[in-house]
Amino acid sequence: MKKDIHPEMKDCTVTCACGETFQVKSTKSEISVEVCSKCHPFYTGKQSRASRAGRVDKFNKKYGFDQKEAA
Repeated sequence: MKKDIHPEMKDCTVTCACGETFQVKSTKSEISVEVCSKCHPFYTGKQSRASRAGRVDKFNKKYGFDQKEAA
């Protein structure tokens, strides 16, 4: 690597809106995020799959994909 062209890496504190904090390496000293692995629905297992299936059914009904084609 060339000298004096790369930013300095330092310890960084990441703070989530839920209050969780953790340490990473970054060029910044502090980072604020809205969602982390402690509060994101995908990681906590609280993600709803039923509502997603309802949207697919609604799409299929809207565009006529739920009807079987006559042979």
